[in-house]
Amino acid sequence: MKQSEINEEFIRHIALISRIELTDEQISRFGKQFADILSYVDMLKELDTDGVEPMAHALDISNVLADDKAGESLSVEKALANAPARLGNLYKVPKVIGESQ
Repeated sequence: MKQSEINEEFIRHIALISRIELTDEQISRFGKQFADILSYVDMLKELDTDGVEPMAHALDISNVLADDKAGESLSVEKALANAPARLGNLYKVPKVIGESQ
């Protein structure tokens, strides 16, 4: 996409398909910001990337996971201590599906 193609109509279309409402001032501001982003992408296209391996992250990333070990469980009383309402040994919550009572 060329910067010349970024106009009010284009920004309004992007807002529509993104399901966001924009004021006229926001449309003007976002249009300029979008053009600036495309200008930066054009600069990146000029870089020589021959011999550069594709990567998902700029840094090596690895997950650090703890061993899954069984431990002491909470008692029912401790687990329900801060419940706003309970029904026996269960949390009592308002009905969220269908008609509420």
